[in-house]
Amino acid sequence: MPTPTIPTLTLPTGAPIPQFGFGTYKVTEGVYEAVSNALELGYRHIDTAQMYGNEPEVGRAIADSKIPREELFITSKLNNTNHEPDVARATFAQTLEDLRTDYVDLFLIHWPLPTLYDGNVALPWSALEEFYADGRARAIGLSNYEIAHIQAVLDVATVAPHVLQVEAHPFLPNNELRQFARDHSMVVEAWSPLARGRAPFDETLAMIGARIGVSAAQVALRWALQRGDVIFPKSVTPSRQAQNLDVFSFTLSDEDMTAIDALDEGEAGRTGSNPNTMNRL
Repeated sequence: MPTPTIPTLTLPTGAPIPQFGFGTYKVTEGVYEAVSNALELGYRHIDTAQMYGNEPEVGRAIADSKIPREELFITSKLNNTNHEPDVARATFAQTLEDLRTDYVDLFLIHWPLPTLYDGNVALPWSALEEFYADGRARAIGLSNYEIAHIQAVLDVATVAPHVLQVEAHPFLPNNELRQFARDHSMVVEAWSPLARGRAPFDETLAMIGARIGVSAAQVALRWALQRGDVIFPKSVTPSRQAQNLDVFSFTLSDEDMTAIDALDEGEAGRTGSNPNTMNRL
């Protein structure tokens, strides 16, 4: 498969962000090989997090790839244990060391944790603003924040969030939240675009894919791209990594998009934790 040209969106900073990346959630064993292969296939946006415990191996794979740093887009996220600003500062420095880079292209607060830290979901934001100001984070944002949580950050922010990363897929499209983010100039990223393995087995997606000549998973990924989201499906299998990336040679019709929109199950479709109650440290 020839290396595709991956489209980019424009961050509020003016910088481009590749719309398709490689996710590393729950990839610990074999992460070096998985990231190395993804980079070889043409992935240039790598999404990791302090919580994932794989930043050193991700960093080693990136360094060994010899790809110029300016051609890569690297994202990491602040762990739930690290919301106190001083702790955020220290652990962010460790993230940069582990990733073997002087800067990340995007740094996010991973979860709002509204039942912890006295309910202050904006507690780490001042530290992220510092990382942005000194250039060690080229963009900053939020992950898994609901509308009320985002508003709490906006109320105290000097620099408004550039990105919102949330769970979004055909069964939980999160339309209201995504629109709120866009109304506040944020780029939206959708994690778990395959609904943690559910999408490849959905009948509607499979029927659309059969007509076009692609897989149900490719249909789900293409739907997310056409909605304007940044996505980063995860796979440690080289053939699946390649198939996931092969979503730029076809488009979905308006009728296809409407049929997929109809799969919306609201909260029942959520595959991950509810941001309003998630409290794991």
